[in-house]
Amino acid sequence: MSEDTSALELSETARIARDLIRIDTSNRGGGDANPERPAADYVAAYLQELGLEPQIFESAPGRASVVARVVGEDRELPALVLHGHLDVVPADPAGWSVDPFAGVIKDGMLWGRGAVDMKDMDAMILTAMAEILRAGGTPRRDVILAFFADEENGGEYGASYLVDNHPELFAGAGTAISEVGGYSIDVEGQRAYLIQTGEKALDWIRLRARGTAAHGSRVWHDNAVTRLAEAIAALGRHEWPLALCDTTRDLIDELARILGEDPRTVDPETLVLRLGKGGGFIQASLRNTSNPTVLDAGYKHNVIPDTAEALVDVRSLPGEQSGILERVQRIVGDDIEIEIVHSDVGLEVPFSGELIEAMTASLTRHDPEARVLPYLLSGGTDNKSLSRLGITGYGFAPLRLPADLDFPGMFHGVDERVPLDALDFGHRVLVDLLRSY
Repeated sequence: MSEDTSALELSETARIARDLIRIDTSNRGGGDANPERPAADYVAAYLQELGLEPQIFESAPGRASVVARVVGEDRELPALVLHGHLDVVPADPAGWSVDPFAGVIKDGMLWGRGAVDMKDMDAMILTAMAEILRAGGTPRRDVILAFFADEENGGEYGASYLVDNHPELFAGAGTAISEVGGYSIDVEGQRAYLIQTGEKALDWIRLRARGTAAHGSRVWHDNAVTRLAEAIAALGRHEWPLALCDTTRDLIDELARILGEDPRTVDPETLVLRLGKGGGFIQASLRNTSNPTVLDAGYKHNVIPDTAEALVDVRSLPGEQSGILERVQRIVGDDIEIEIVHSDVGLEVPFSGELIEAMTASLTRHDPEARVLPYLLSGGTDNKSLSRLGITGYGFAPLRLPADLDFPGMFHGVDERVPLDALDFGHRVLVDLLRSY
């Protein structure tokens, strides 16, 4: 593998994405995070050079978000929120082939934590707006640029904080664009782009089992660890049934047509698995999920603890959130306590309207042979917080990707990376969109 350390050959978009990766903003959750303030200062300085007046808001020391409004040609039109987040999930260097915070350029790609999620999009937003403003132009409508803290923790110190405490920042906004959409997948030789028109609901829950503390040498049946283990095994092995919403039905119909299948008889999951690596996100959108992620019990080898806890990541389809939590309680049993650590809404909007038409047109102008499809995100974005202000959010971080790249595996994965030419493609598409929508 070859390494290119020359910044002179990088586009401005790639250079900014690299610089942001080199600012370690790892977010471990629960308020434990490296401060976003250095990244916020970098973004604010760039925006100031464009003649804008960015504001930095700290919800806690160092937990900084940046917001700036760009005045558009037609102020009667509802404003667009174009947003990204500055934090990233942690990365263990031991598992990576490169330093995850070095911003390495190798094999025509930018490597590092945040290369996909989502300092690439942050850079694309900045340089797209810069191209328009430097040319003496303006976007068609007001654009509110927002770079949030704490998205990887549900936005408590970022988007959610600003929506609750500074809603005036988003006055007049009707739509929003952020991450995890607009990227290409290979549908057996046909390139297609997925625009995210929905997100699953989110419930991060804690399961707690109680028992009686005792010496580890005893014959003991009131063991909290055993009780929790049985509950976790039952939940982790539970097979949630296939459940489609409007977005996934539309997607399956379109995929079936591309692949020459009858959408009335094809099995949705079998169809999605034909997409190979590109189906990684889509498969999880076809059903509710509940994944145990953390176990915590005991403090000494010869002490039976009186409590044992586990964290579970529950993602439910829009409209099914309350019923799924009731089902989780039945699966784990009434003797297991469920505490909701963090909860957020599911979202779903139609694959139609002016913004959908504008995103589709911008993509196809730069990739005329491609198809554009709707999809439901199995994860979540800061669009959840903005929805509380009546703002309709979409996922659109446009990237034209190699057919063999496991792009879904890049999110929170090892050796996260994005092709340099995909960054420049995304920049061009966003410039087009801002001028036309």
